[in-house]
Amino acid sequence: MDALSVLLQNVHLFETKYYRLNGAGNWSYSMSRKDTILFYLVMSGGFCIDVGNSLREARAGDMIMIPNAHKHVSYALNHHGDVAEPLDELLTNCQDRTLEIDGNGDPNSSLILIECKYDKEMISPLLSVLPPILPELNDAADGRFEVIDVEIKLLTLESERERMGKTAVINHWASIMMIECLRVYIESLPEATENWLKAMKDPFLTKALAAMHEAPSQSWTIHKLAEVAGMSRSSFAQRFKDTVGMPPLTYLIDYRLRLAARYLRLQQNSISRISDMVGYASDSTFSQAFKRVYGVSPKAYRKQYQQQKLA
Repeated sequence: MDALSVLLQNVHLFETKYYRLNGAGNWSYSMSRKDTILFYLVMSGGFCIDVGNSLREARAGDMIMIPNAHKHVSYALNHHGDVAEPLDELLTNCQDRTLEIDGNGDPNSSLILIECKYDKEMISPLLSVLPPILPELNDAADGRFEVIDVEIKLLTLESERERMGKTAVINHWASIMMIECLRVYIESLPEATENWLKAMKDPFLTKALAAMHEAPSQSWTIHKLAEVAGMSRSSFAQRFKDTVGMPPLTYLIDYRLRLAARYLRLQQNSISRISDMVGYASDSTFSQAFKRVYGVSPKAYRKQYQQQKLA
């Protein structure tokens, strides 16, 4: 399995919400979300979006992904309203997931907005190195890709019909669209980039990354990982650190503990079992490592999460 597939196997989008937004005249709104990935599908017309000082125009057939739900402003083409009303206030008048945004003019755009929650611990290292808006327009002449075009059509078709399992299907299609945006972005990274995702393109490092993610419980050493990568021990260690920004075993420990935190939140395994699943020889060693990073023991972390869910 390739490194990106392994990296994303514990990344799941959930609690999907979707709306149809029909804009008329000089419409605009602002939006802010926490721990959310957003998608916009442009059904007709077009609109502008301003995310973290990154401005983008999108037109019919385009799709935009906002990896980190920064506060952003959306507005009609050729218009930037002085005051953009928060979308949440507008959604109080939303019926059947369709919102008419009246800017005192003729209808000029129709969008589908999709919000997806994600597991912050598992995906935050990835999201932290992505641009505010994907896909990047310079990746192709018109900023679109054949695979994404097909996915947009399927997702649009599903959102327009009321069928059993609709939310589950939209969750899956949103995940596929996210993966497509990510791999197009990674494939387009220049060789000189400082982005650690460049390791996904490295023919040697990608083997070691895949191995660590596929078998985090294995007793990995620099020597074993170098063998997997097909490099000498010293060359591998230096290349990994230069590209990823940390030594291989530091990366492995970080991943193991993020994975352990996810297992603790899922509440499907005992702490002792989780300790074994992420490669620790004893519960005490696991507890000490976990506490150094999260500030609390695995037991206390699980209890805190349970209390937050009940609050």
